[in-house]
Amino acid sequence: MFRRAHVVMCLSHGRQAALQEPAKDDQPMPNFRPKYISFDCYGTLTRFRMTEMATAFMADRIDAEKLPAFCKDWSAYRFDQVMGDWQPYQEVIRNSLRRTCKKWGVAYNEADADAVYNTVPTWGPHDDVVGGLSKIGDKIPLVILSNAMNDQIHHNVGMLGAPFHAVYTAQMAQAYKPRMQAFEYMFDQLGANPEDMMHVSSSFRYDQNTATDLHFGCRVFVGRGHEPSNPFYRDVEIPHIGCLPAVVGL
Repeated sequence: MFRRAHVVMCLSHGRQAALQEPAKDDQPMPNFRPKYISFDCYGTLTRFRMTEMATAFMADRIDAEKLPAFCKDWSAYRFDQVMGDWQPYQEVIRNSLRRTCKKWGVAYNEADADAVYNTVPTWGPHDDVVGGLSKIGDKIPLVILSNAMNDQIHHNVGMLGAPFHAVYTAQMAQAYKPRMQAFEYMFDQLGANPEDMMHVSSSFRYDQNTATDLHFGCRVFVGRGHEPSNPFYRDVEIPHIGCLPAVVGL
C-alpha cells in the first residue's frame, strides 16, 4: 500500500508541480500499480458548474456579495440530500435548492433547478484532464464512479479523451457517494478488492473519507481548490490530472 505523501515532480501546462512532501516518519512508498483506477467525475474530471449557474440565476434575488455564501449553503444541502435513500438526481437538485432558498428567505424557482440538471451533460473536462488520462488509459483500466444518472454521465465521459473500462452511477448502485453502498457496487461489478485499486477525487466529503474507511490501495487527492487538503484522508496530493501518470510510474 502507498504510504502517505509521496513526492513527485511533474511538468504540465508550462508549470512544475510537486506532490506533497512526505512526513519525516513515513517510510518510502513501494511502487504501486493498481488493477483499476477509479475516478470521481464531476469536479475531479469534469468542470463542475453549479456555483457558476447559481450565481447567474440568483442574481435577481441575492446581493452579489452574498452569492458565494448562498452557493456554499446549496452545496451543503446537496450533500445532505444524498445521504439518505436514493432518489433521482433531478430531485436532489430540486430539493436542495428549495431548502437553500427557504433558509435564505428567497423565492424558489423549480425552473432554475431543472435548467441546472438539463445542462449537466454539456459540461466539459478541466483543461488538464485529456492529456493526463491519455497517458494512462491504454495501460491501466480506468473506471468512473459518479453521483450521476445514466442518461447524463456518458455525454460527459465522451469528452474526457480516454477509454474507460467501466462507468458506474448512483442510479445503478441505488446509492450516492459517500455511502459505502455506492463503492461496494463498483467492487462487485469489477470483482475487485479496494486494496488493489487507486481512487482519484477532488472531494474528501464525497470520496476520500469513504475510500479511507474502505482501505483503498491508494487515495489520490486532486487539489482543485474547492476543498482544503487533509493528509489523513489521502496518500498523494496532485494539483491536476496531468500529474497522475507520474504517480503510477508512467
